[in-house]
Amino acid sequence: MIKKICIAFLGINLLFTWGCTDLEEQVIDESLTGDETVSSSVDAFLSAAYGPMAQAFRHTRYFGLQLVASDEGILPPRGANQDWYDNGKYIELHRHTFTTSNGVVGDAWSYLTTDLFARAVVAIEEFSKTPDNPDAIAATYEMRALRAYYNLLILDNWGIAFVKNSTQETSQILRGQEAIDYIESEFLEVADYLDDTVGPGRITSQAVHGFLAKLYLNAAVYRDPYGTPSFSAEDMNNVIYHCNQVINSGQFSLSPEYFDVFDDDNHENPELIFAIDQRPELEGSHNRWAYWSLSGSMYPLPAYPGANGTDGPAITPDFYQTWVDAYGNVDPAEADNRFFKENLVVPDGYTTDDSFCIDGADFEINRGILRGVQWGLRNADDGQPFDLCSDGSYYVGPVIEQRGGYDSYVDHTLLIDLENNRDYSDGYRVEKYQFSSTSNTGRNRGQADLVLLRYADIYMMRAEAYLRNGDNAGALADVNFVRTSRTARTPVPAALTAIDLDIMYRERGFEFYWEMQRRSDMIRFGHYEDSWTSKTDADPHKRLFPIPQSVIDAPGAEGYLEQNTGY
Repeated sequence: MIKKICIAFLGINLLFTWGCTDLEEQVIDESLTGDETVSSSVDAFLSAAYGPMAQAFRHTRYFGLQLVASDEGILPPRGANQDWYDNGKYIELHRHTFTTSNGVVGDAWSYLTTDLFARAVVAIEEFSKTPDNPDAIAATYEMRALRAYYNLLILDNWGIAFVKNSTQETSQILRGQEAIDYIESEFLEVADYLDDTVGPGRITSQAVHGFLAKLYLNAAVYRDPYGTPSFSAEDMNNVIYHCNQVINSGQFSLSPEYFDVFDDDNHENPELIFAIDQRPELEGSHNRWAYWSLSGSMYPLPAYPGANGTDGPAITPDFYQTWVDAYGNVDPAEADNRFFKENLVVPDGYTTDDSFCIDGADFEINRGILRGVQWGLRNADDGQPFDLCSDGSYYVGPVIEQRGGYDSYVDHTLLIDLENNRDYSDGYRVEKYQFSSTSNTGRNRGQADLVLLRYADIYMMRAEAYLRNGDNAGALADVNFVRTSRTARTPVPAALTAIDLDIMYRERGFEFYWEMQRRSDMIRFGHYEDSWTSKTDADPHKRLFPIPQSVIDAPGAEGYLEQNTGY
């Protein structure tokens, strides 16, 4: 089905001009099937609103914006070719020297406003044309919730929210308490009218309660983005209330295996509350959250010899040190099963001089934080895709670094920075999501749902609210509930005996690493102006990203948007 849909291009000129685009309907949920009970027109506009999310949250857009600007991820130019230099945009992002022309900031803005926010507005306007249609009424509530969610993300990153109900009107710009009040009202007005059976790929009432908890948890930051947050008891009580709504619904549970939450088949995982639906055959799905950090010499799929990693970001030594500090003389991999999952077991006693054979169906790379020499499939010297054993199984050995010469192994070391010409192997890597079995290029055709809100965060937000309200016992119980629930595989993290804000911050880092949480957590806990690897800037104005100058200077938009302070 082809629908001609007019969209106001927020990312270029903030609704002052128009464009029309042909949108091919992409069914994103079994409830959007165009059957006799659901209007095909409603289907089309819902699909157009949700459809571009995977591209908006790609590694070089919103995902990268959150990751590289924090102490969690670092992306240096690599090798003689300076791979990933990209005009210095990742260096600027990590060092907090980004300007109004930074490419990652600009792309994230454009996708959140043009491809997401504006499509929700278009859908709401379209549904208003059939006010007596029950499907359109229900879809209007859903699109209002989606529009409020995008506004929440825009507020978190740029300090503003847009009020826009019609494509014919110019958006009203809100900041601070006014923005909080507007987003709050939108969520509250629709929460009781959303269908809880359509998740996690679409917004439900439980997702809205989770988003409200996030709004209240960060409200002190949003009110005064450059000052020291003052967390009120009222805000924290609201966090607790909305977290309780999700918990008491009985609809969710924590996954006993931590990494199952990020597997190919995670759509039915009971921990997911809201995610980007990427089930097979959805055009535009991608595997880039899995491939970005992985070595370019690592080939995870025997069936697809062209699918490899790309040697992108590594974790910083500073973030790794938080694990070391927590577990002391015990290796984090031997203390906390969220840190590492060994799927490819190297036989005891084997060294880099050894190799072994494995059936292709049994081959799977390790997950979590990857350190040291990596083992995997080896390319053959005779032109075949991979070295094969005599019985047709796959030869597995230490992976040889294929870039910059063939005289070394892929050996991920702790040292990584922006000051030196980094080798491709440098830095510990993160493989949190399963490298999708359908990704024939490694880049596209991913099928894992991309997690935006999960049940563990409900408990961790409630724990933080308890703690900020002085209820240490309640906070400790919630944090330990999350820590000790991953019982499918040892080592299960031991329960904590005490908690304070420093431990709360640390525990959020352990639970949500590589999930676009760290930047907001750093700001809320007062660590965003800290120094870490290759970053010394302490300007609090960098808590908010600049509005792209191209948007502020767009024809017809003069004086409409005010640039954030400090740019």
